[in-house]
Amino acid sequence: MNPFRKVLEQHVEDAAFLWVLRSAAVDQPHYLTSDIEALEQRLNANLDGIVASLQRSWPLCCEATSFEEGGEAFVLAVTAFRSLEFEKIKFAVDFGVSNPNTFRGLVSALGWLPGSLCHEWVKKFFSSKELVHKYLAIAACSVRRESPGDYLIRILERADCCAHDLLYCRSLRLIGELKLSQCVPFLEKGLEADSKSVRFWSIWSSILMGRRHLAVLLEDYVMSDNLFRAQALQLAFRTLPLEVAKTWISRLSQDEANLRWVIQATGILGDPHVVPWLLEMSKNPRYARIAGEAFGHITGIDLESHDLSITVPDITEFEADAEPDEINADENLPWPSYEKLSAVWQKYGHSFSVGKRFFMGKALEKCDFRDTIISGYQRHRQAAALEFALANPEQLLVNTSARILAHID
Repeated sequence: MNPFRKVLEQHVEDAAFLWVLRSAAVDQPHYLTSDIEALEQRLNANLDGIVASLQRSWPLCCEATSFEEGGEAFVLAVTAFRSLEFEKIKFAVDFGVSNPNTFRGLVSALGWLPGSLCHEWVKKFFSSKELVHKYLAIAACSVRRESPGDYLIRILERADCCAHDLLYCRSLRLIGELKLSQCVPFLEKGLEADSKSVRFWSIWSSILMGRRHLAVLLEDYVMSDNLFRAQALQLAFRTLPLEVAKTWISRLSQDEANLRWVIQATGILGDPHVVPWLLEMSKNPRYARIAGEAFGHITGIDLESHDLSITVPDITEFEADAEPDEINADENLPWPSYEKLSAVWQKYGHSFSVGKRFFMGKALEKCDFRDTIISGYQRHRQAAALEFALANPEQLLVNTSARILAHID
């Protein structure tokens, strides 16, 4: 009989839910670093409650695995690793690698835990004969932004590891995240691969390593529907020469189905020449919010704090035609006021030189990016981290989804 069952069940349920909430929040436009930290404090309080009565709560963590979701995998893994008990950790790992959702939760747990509780286990995963364990180890190093050393090289030299698409791709991605210059030859090999995913991550990491001229290889990923389109867009329009980027945007705009991608691309590129067009797009309910976000990305003007937004208009007609993903992508963005934005641009637009790139109101070459990474909104932090890594050859790509902000030298 467990007299604390109801309390502990609530801890397990709440911890799993808060992990899901935080996982969504790190990609949302309206969450600041302080908001993420507040979620983490609530999550950690529930985790502490679980571990405080470990023997009673462990069976409840195991029962929750019936959902086979990431939140439950995260709670199970954090509890298991904090227990220091081999059988519990083995059970948590086996459950975590059982499907993509639980894998995300397990990797997140390895990023959440202090190194003293997981470093030795990550080494064991690298030494395992199971490729899924090596994949887990690489993913853990990725979220923790820690170098795997020679383990990575040995993986990239093995044919069976390179045949494991997820492992191979995450390994190539890690090279760029950590700026591992000794692994550049492996990127060269990846550029010639038949796999579209392998080629993408080879290009992605090569560009982060300073080979910006390879951005032209992202053309197919930008112009067509594929799994990497959003990531390709973020990187291409930060690294392409301005005139080439404008040509790509012009080509994209020839198909109205690409209009959302065009708006995003103009915001990433940051040339204020496009602002009048973005203002016009802010009149269209289908594109208003994303156009307002692009306007803010260029100018640094926050719509809500400067009272430049409006209450939600009647979007019944728009919702009838729009895809669910399209509606969800914009739901936490403010609705811009065309009249107010136009007045602001009339007043301040002269200080933005056409033909130059701007990021959050500053000419790109004058940006430091640190303040945004440390305390900005999540999407701005993601953009700043990418710009910072591209501008500094030795700077790793800050993980803006991490529990604790990575140290920035």
